[in-house]
Amino acid sequence: MSMQKQNPEKQSVKKDESILVVKRDYLFGVQAWHGMRKPNDDSFIKTVLLKKEFLPRSLMEYDFSYKQIIPYLVFRFEDTYFFMQRKSKASESRLRSKYSFGIGGHIRQEDITDADIVSWARREFYEEVDYKGDFQVEFLGILNDDSNDVGKVHVGFVYLLHGDSNDISVKDELQSGRLLTLDNCSHYYEQMESWSQMVFDFLQSR
Repeated sequence: MSMQKQNPEKQSVKKDESILVVKRDYLFGVQAWHGMRKPNDDSFIKTVLLKKEFLPRSLMEYDFSYKQIIPYLVFRFEDTYFFMQRKSKASESRLRSKYSFGIGGHIRQEDITDADIVSWARREFYEEVDYKGDFQVEFLGILNDDSNDVGKVHVGFVYLLHGDSNDISVKDELQSGRLLTLDNCSHYYEQMESWSQMVFDFLQSR
C-alpha cells in the first residue's frame, strides 16, 4: 500500500490518479472505533457501493473528512500465511522494510469491473504477487486506525484468501514473501506495519 506524503501544491502539477473514497461520516457517523472488527451485517460494503466517489489522490491524502478504501487481502494456504517484507526503498517511507500480511492498495476508477470490492481488488492482488492457483474469499472485517495522519485517511476492508496452491511469490514494492505459520510470524511482530499487527491479533483471537 503506497501512501507517500508530499506537498499537495507540488504534487498537483504531476499526473494525478483518482481513487475510491467515501466520506468518513457515511462509514462511521460521529465516532469511529480503533482496531479491527467484523460488522454484524454488510452495511459497510453497501455504503461503499452507494456513496463511493473518485477524487484526486493528492488531495485525499490531506482531507480527513474522507476515507480511502483499501482492500487488504491476506493469503492463506493450509495452516500458513503469506508473510511479506517491503523493500527498504518503498514509496511510503513509513512502510519501508516493514513486514506485512496485506496484499492490495488503492482502488482506481479503471479497477471497477464489477459491483464487488473483491473483484475490484483482484487487479491489485495480481499487481503485487505472482500466484498460480485458485482461492476462496472470506470477509474478515473492517480495519481502522485514526492514531496517525496516514491512518486517518484510510480504512481497510480485510479479506482472507483461502488458496489451493503454495505457488505464490512477490513482485512490485515487496522485497520477499514466504508462507509461515502464525507462530512463526509472531517473531516479527514488532517489525510489522500497524495494520498487520491488528490483523495478526485478530487471527490469533479466532
